[in-house]
Amino acid sequence: MKPNRPFPRGDKTPFFTIVTPTLNSGRFLEETMRTVAMQREDGVRVEHVVVDGGSTDATAEIVARWSHPDTRFLPGKDTGPADAINRGLREAHGDYLGWLNSDDEYAPHALLRSDYILRRHPKAAFCFGHCPIIDAEGREIRRFVTRFKNFWFPLSCRTVLRTLNYVSQPATVFRRSAWEAAGPLRTDLKAAWDYDLWLRLWRQGGGVPVPHPATAFFRWTPGSISGANFERQFREELDAAQADAGTWAPTSVVHHALAHAIVFLYKHVVSRSPQPVTEGRVDNDPPEAVRIPEHEDAEGPVP
Repeated sequence: MKPNRPFPRGDKTPFFTIVTPTLNSGRFLEETMRTVAMQREDGVRVEHVVVDGGSTDATAEIVARWSHPDTRFLPGKDTGPADAINRGLREAHGDYLGWLNSDDEYAPHALLRSDYILRRHPKAAFCFGHCPIIDAEGREIRRFVTRFKNFWFPLSCRTVLRTLNYVSQPATVFRRSAWEAAGPLRTDLKAAWDYDLWLRLWRQGGGVPVPHPATAFFRWTPGSISGANFERQFREELDAAQADAGTWAPTSVVHHALAHAIVFLYKHVVSRSPQPVTEGRVDNDPPEAVRIPEHEDAEGPVP
């Protein structure tokens, strides 16, 4: 999908490395790879590193179908997603880094817009965009969660980030230099290795939001990490916030209260709105209400 008018770009071709950890994710992997490859249509160089932990499904065939000189397939055992992502990031050559899980998707022009924002903010360590939540069929769900996160974008600062995690991982891109200074993902964490990294990256220059429209889509199912481990996720996020700011820092106290409130809300929502359990993954296009049509960027990627 090509933009209907040029986006502002620097003299140097933006070079991204996107890591996709996968394990028997063939049901959604094709769409993930398609939306990564789509970014190249904007003149962006994208190295796509797919790290496979030993899949027995059609993962290898899917990756082969999306063969490209800048796409690499790294099979081999790992200790979990964070370990796989670290492995891929160590192999990265791009100036900008990120990871996109094998059931998530990029929106059109996501990486080009991220490059534009990071060029406008040369001291920033990372940028993050809006990220609707979709189900197994590509339908937008849990809009209240998306609205809650989006509410904090205009107030974005280190203090707010220490109070709650409003940064959506699929929509986040960080500078290679900042990641090298911050260090790899913590493999001892089960569900909050991304939030822990955001806090460490903030020490390297902070983060800046990418204005609407969305830059990525996060797929939620009952079996996903955030679906099956949300209580542990909030507990780990609280631990990371306390480690960054101090156990009794005002931000940590507020984070503690918010975490308990959100866990209560999630339990309430899950108990009243059960989601169908899905196995495997399917190729899908989110509906028009979720996908970003070509004409929607007529006003440009940022104000």
